[in-house]
Amino acid sequence: MSAPKRIIYIPFDHLHRSYGALKGADSKTDLIAMVESARMTTGRKWHKERLFFLISSARHFANSLEIEGFKVEYVKAPTTIAGLQLIKDKNKGLPIICAEPSSIRQYEDLKKYEVTFVENDFFLTPRPFFKSWADEQKSYLMESFYRKQRVRLDILMEGKDPVGGAWNFDKENRLPPPKKYEGPAYLEHKRDQIDNEVAAELAHTATNTWATTREGALAQLKNFVNNHFAEFGPLEDAMTSENWALHHSLLSPYLNNGLLHPSEVIHAAMKKFKTGRIPIESAEGFIRQVIGWREYVNGMYWYLGADYRNNNQLGASRKLLPLFTDSSKTQMNCIKETIGDIEERAWVHHIPRLMLLSNLALVTGTNPQEFLDWMREVFIDATEWVMVPNVIGMGVHADGGQMMTKPYAAGGAYISRMSNYCKPCVYDPKLRVGEKACPFTTLYWDFLDRHKETFKKNHRMSQQVFGLNRLSDLPELKERAHEVLEGLERGTI
Repeated sequence: MSAPKRIIYIPFDHLHRSYGALKGADSKTDLIAMVESARMTTGRKWHKERLFFLISSARHFANSLEIEGFKVEYVKAPTTIAGLQLIKDKNKGLPIICAEPSSIRQYEDLKKYEVTFVENDFFLTPRPFFKSWADEQKSYLMESFYRKQRVRLDILMEGKDPVGGAWNFDKENRLPPPKKYEGPAYLEHKRDQIDNEVAAELAHTATNTWATTREGALAQLKNFVNNHFAEFGPLEDAMTSENWALHHSLLSPYLNNGLLHPSEVIHAAMKKFKTGRIPIESAEGFIRQVIGWREYVNGMYWYLGADYRNNNQLGASRKLLPLFTDSSKTQMNCIKETIGDIEERAWVHHIPRLMLLSNLALVTGTNPQEFLDWMREVFIDATEWVMVPNVIGMGVHADGGQMMTKPYAAGGAYISRMSNYCKPCVYDPKLRVGEKACPFTTLYWDFLDRHKETFKKNHRMSQQVFGLNRLSDLPELKERAHEVLEGLERGTI
């Protein structure tokens, strides 16, 4: 290449040739900078499968740019800024350009370092557009945002009306798992030399679950659309020990690191839907996750600002329970299964995250920031923008209802209905007192009692709080709740 005129910095979640700062890049004049920072790799107790995926994907992407003819400076450094300085020193202080980062912290760090930004177009919704929508809202209902998205993007629309005559098909998408589940196998991805080198550096035996290349991500998308899309909707909330993924797409890691763009995913989904072989409830349920919830969460992350992550409106102060970091520290079958899946491949779908993990953190009064940090560390698709609104706003209701109008607290009945976890469990979801009582059932009522003064003012919670009056065994329940909390802290329940 001739002498470079600028440095293009590519964060590890901007791995797409056609978007961000690489859009319109020229291998003759642009030098590519990528930084593997120690803060990212060793700063916290990151799940090694997560690190493997992020680092190997980044190195594969750097390799693809080199094959295209770019000069790529891929460096290891204590921090991103330190790495950029190393590259800048070698290249006569060239200006650095980057797409707007995906985290507030990195945005501030790079701004201070005088990086020039271009628009982050890894989402379908520009940040100014979302702000203009949110500024007009009395409450930030995802459903109203989603409907606006459907119209704006002209997806699943027939003129001004939604395809199928309804905006969402939630009621059709709440089936429990079949008694015997047999579904098509998920893809396994072969490991190459780059994968093996990264795994060796991390002292990690990587699974074959996650692709680390653009080609692998596209294969995952094709596999979902052809083999799982049709069955996705009705079973999207189901949980079963017989299959760790059911018909979920497994695309979130690739969307979140840039290997796939949401427009590509939507295009593939709509193309398949138009063949007539995909039921509307599956199509709408999946589309809503991509253009609705994902875009809404990203928009809310930027709209609510840096201090939002520190919310703790319910005053929750319990230390992170040992079962979250060790599946052997609980007898609760649903949690043991879920944590075991996370330990193996750094992923479970949205219902175990919300109705098992977050629900448990909520009803036990676990400190929101400790739980948030753990969620950030263990999931393969976890980024700051994903986890802060999902945990603080939705999962543990730490924002006092700013995002969600009610807390997602539930007892064992919900878990029993939506999974096969309860039958072999030592605890009974129907019982709220006694040694065999399901901890979720006991703690659900204890949680309502502890916060009844707050929740009785909430029109969506008043009926549940009123239910406390029907409990003749409330004193016994509160005593059992105390025993359960102590047992959870010891890792014996």
